[in-house]
Amino acid sequence: MPRILERDAELARLDDRRREVRGSGRGRLVVVSGEAGIGKSALVRELCARASGERVRSGGCDALRTPRALGPFVDIAEDAGGELLETIVRQAPPAEVAAALMAELRGGGSIVVLEDLHWADEATLDVLRLLARRIASLPALLVATCRDGSAPLQVALGDVPADAIDRLALAPLSLQAVHALAGRLDPAELHHRTAGNPFFVTEVVAAGGDIPRTVRDAVLARAARLDEHARMVLDAVAIEPARMELRLLDALADGETAGLDACLEAGMLQVERATIGLRHEIARAAIEEALSPLRRLQLHRRALAALQGAIGRPPDPARLAHHAEAADDAEAVLRFASAAAARAAALGSHGEAASQYARALRHSAWLGYSRRVELLERRSYECYLTGAIAEATEARRAAMELHRAAGDRLREGGAHRWLSRLAWFSGETAVAEEEARVAIELLEPLGPGRELAMAYSNLAQLRMLISDDDAAIAWGERAIALAEGLGEPEILAHALNNAGTAELRRGGSAAKLERSLALALEHGFEEHVARAYANLGSTQLGLRDYSAADRSLDAGIAYCRERDLDAWRLSMGGERALSQLARGRWDAAAESAREVLAHPGVAMPSRIYPLVVLGRLRARRGEANVWPPLDEALELARGTGELQRLHPVASARAEARWLGGEDGAIGAETVAALRLAVEQDDPWAAGELLVWRRRAGMADEVALDAVAEPFMLELAGAAAVAAERWAQTGCPYEAALALAHADQEAAQREALGWLQRLGAPPAALRVARMLRERSARDVGRGPRVATRADRNGLTAREQEVLGLVAEGLRNADIAARLFVSEKTVAHHVSAILRKLDVRSRGEAAVAAERLQIADR
Repeated sequence: MPRILERDAELARLDDRRREVRGSGRGRLVVVSGEAGIGKSALVRELCARASGERVRSGGCDALRTPRALGPFVDIAEDAGGELLETIVRQAPPAEVAAALMAELRGGGSIVVLEDLHWADEATLDVLRLLARRIASLPALLVATCRDGSAPLQVALGDVPADAIDRLALAPLSLQAVHALAGRLDPAELHHRTAGNPFFVTEVVAAGGDIPRTVRDAVLARAARLDEHARMVLDAVAIEPARMELRLLDALADGETAGLDACLEAGMLQVERATIGLRHEIARAAIEEALSPLRRLQLHRRALAALQGAIGRPPDPARLAHHAEAADDAEAVLRFASAAAARAAALGSHGEAASQYARALRHSAWLGYSRRVELLERRSYECYLTGAIAEATEARRAAMELHRAAGDRLREGGAHRWLSRLAWFSGETAVAEEEARVAIELLEPLGPGRELAMAYSNLAQLRMLISDDDAAIAWGERAIALAEGLGEPEILAHALNNAGTAELRRGGSAAKLERSLALALEHGFEEHVARAYANLGSTQLGLRDYSAADRSLDAGIAYCRERDLDAWRLSMGGERALSQLARGRWDAAAESAREVLAHPGVAMPSRIYPLVVLGRLRARRGEANVWPPLDEALELARGTGELQRLHPVASARAEARWLGGEDGAIGAETVAALRLAVEQDDPWAAGELLVWRRRAGMADEVALDAVAEPFMLELAGAAAVAAERWAQTGCPYEAALALAHADQEAAQREALGWLQRLGAPPAALRVARMLRERSARDVGRGPRVATRADRNGLTAREQEVLGLVAEGLRNADIAARLFVSEKTVAHHVSAILRKLDVRSRGEAAVAAERLQIADR
């Protein structure tokens, strides 16, 4: 076997891992990545060839428009047989497939190869995630290949410990390696045209002569050298994205397979375990695209007929749907795409299910009302589960129009309820409210029923989300009564959650929320389990019961992570970041916030809290780019109209203004959220906003009994006692800020020490200024070092002006101090803002503290 060029280091690393696994019995995961044609498969084949005496289990994903569910594990099961095959055949969920595969691997001495995971369906990624988390307990080397930048794979492995994964990124071939392959061709030109991609290089060299303009040309030029019989075989094989069975090839070629040997000799095709395929997907696609429309249609029709007539276990419906669509057989598309969608949904591959329903709908114009509505509603639900809200809304609205045209008011009302839910996910609160109202108007005249109970619960949820607790409880109780009378435990769990959240927020018991959780756990209502944990955690967080909130959120996140309920996991991840920020765990808060924001599928409302956390952290640490996350958070929060979103954003922006010395802007930042907090009688939200306004010198009339205790104490002039309460709650930064506003030098010095230890220079600068205003001595004087400022390009005079700006002096005061004109000072200040890349005098003062210019 010829040596693979420039892969010795990667092969050695794989071989080392293989030997380590064999010696220790502790498994490893290796991810081999690179662009198409870079040689991932060749590298893995070489590893397996070296693994004499070890079991090799391999499977791959196919380039189907909609991937087959569990594709690589189906391949492995067909090879392994036994319990694993039985589990696959009965369409068990991913967790059971993973368990069966792990049982198979515990026999020891195994290499498991999963190829082309950039084409993986969700169920395959679920099994991979479970395997990866437990790989250390298995005596197996798991090797996965994928193309660069595979976002679904990155998400799937995102919570697997980094030390459990080895990543091998394959680089293109060097000019020297291309020289070794070039034969009679100009190596430099060949390397330039192919960028060192091994597949491109080998295909161009195999074509001979002049270098084709594209690899497609290279593949077709090579195919053109085949005789008529060989080309017939090659064309037939090219219509199958997966590898083709030899018996299917025989049917497609009408028994004329005499050209098969010529294709094998030319290296165009490869045989593996009674299947045949092109060497590369790139080559297969190029050959298929070159077929005439009529020839392609004929081949797909033959493939569909042959597969339907096959003896034994029926073929994958996703494969049949692929050929049916290419064969323009609408009836077959509907039959097989619907079956493939149902199978994918049962396996948890909701994205693939949504795509298969979309395929069926493309061929459904001739269907009657009931069947077309069923497809639309199932498509909408699968899109909803995957976070594709716009697509879910489009399908649900189309179904609603059909209900309306058919005069089916019951299902029309149900559709409006669904549109309400989808509008909320899109951040369109007003639309959600209107759709909820229309749903109830349509359903109430029809009498009690499941749809009406869910419509009541949906409205309770909307009222709960905007903190209208009285209405949330009232509508929730109506839904609870209906659900109990109808014997509908899922609706009951939903309604108990909504009413229970409102009751707990008002200071009542958590009994309804806990009953909702228990009911959802008992019946396996995973979404409602997640909702219960999320609402328990968020409500406890709002009440500043951080210990209880952390317990609920940690349990909820763990539950959702095991079941891949990413929407809820991300929502709770943002709330956990808020808790970590409040408790002084700033690095952990930043990590939690970034994890949520990095997820490609995070819903709009779930972005708000992480953005708030990042903005507040940057402001507290005196870092740049404070406002982009806070501006985005404000835009998103305004779209919801919910106090639970608007209040944290307004408080964060008020704090950033205060830290930047822009006290005059705090009133405008807080007025709308404060009005809403007072209207909704939220003592914690109102209290925090009122305190920020008081710190900015605003004298609001305050009913202290309507404000939560720590804020009430500071507003009443007992800031030191307020600081004690914050310390008891576990909030050191809040305690320091409260203590800073006590009218005692000792208290302010203590606050200054806390802030310095927390790493909060802007707040420390403001407290130092308070102390100087009381004529306190030896307050926070840093060393007279100009080197940091020098690196920002500030002149000695600009540093002097910046120091005075940091003390809060106006241009006129600085001019009098330095004996220069006010116009000259204005020029210096403009230059300082430009060189420091800041927007305001407040931000410049923060930079002065960081550069050790302040307090000179």
